[in-house]
Amino acid sequence: MPELPEVETIKKDLTRRIKNKKVAEVKINKNKVVKEPSGNKFKKELIGKTVKNIKRKAKVLIIELSGNRFLVIHLRIAGWLLYGEEEKNARVVVKFSDRTVLNYMDQRLLGELRLRKDYQDLDFIKRLGPEPFEIDGSDFAKITKKRNASIKSLIMNQNIISGIGNIYAQEALFLAKINPKRKSNSLSRREAMRLHKKLIEVLKEAIKHKGSSVDLYRVLGGQKGGMEERLRVYGREGKKCFACGEKIKKITLSGRGTCFCLRCQK
Repeated sequence: MPELPEVETIKKDLTRRIKNKKVAEVKINKNKVVKEPSGNKFKKELIGKTVKNIKRKAKVLIIELSGNRFLVIHLRIAGWLLYGEEEKNARVVVKFSDRTVLNYMDQRLLGELRLRKDYQDLDFIKRLGPEPFEIDGSDFAKITKKRNASIKSLIMNQNIISGIGNIYAQEALFLAKINPKRKSNSLSRREAMRLHKKLIEVLKEAIKHKGSSVDLYRVLGGQKGGMEERLRVYGREGKKCFACGEKIKKITLSGRGTCFCLRCQK
């Protein structure tokens, strides 16, 4: 699933590629992904609009359009965007007046596109907690002390801390030397502040390298992101820890595969 770094990468690329362009044509090949308004109304309201700005809220893309409209794109598990020419497997195709094309790709049809006057009143937007960038280490430590969930589950809970998914939760916990099974309220203030610091570090690193293409995610031009080869624990079950040489262990935690080092992470 695209996490904050992947969506931030897409946001930056979209800003360079489509800002100030006018929508000339819209094709909907799979109605399921268009949540509001449906069908012809979605196309009618989108055609003729000009892209004014591109925003991001956690893992959600928001394209600000002329005419007081926002195109909200929630990629969810397997959605991604491809810019250039029309793709035959695209679920939704947006053509601009300069003949360039933005394709919404989604093999599993789990993503959502919404065209509306306001995006801030969407329930999943209102429920989002702060991103790691929006709070300091002291605030983060207070959040961890209030809850009894495993620390990995807590930092992946979008209503508490937004933008973190399975990849960067594992990476940050490894860098902070914290076992993902630990109860969040068992962390000392120093440990919590260290984890907050490592969350920010790994997110910035992933943004710099345009995200991790461990599944279907691609950058806007179709290339893979460069962060996958830099991952320390994610997807490395049975391989040697880069820090101590111990074999990386994989468990299931809150229904998600979780890799960590038993020796390094306490």
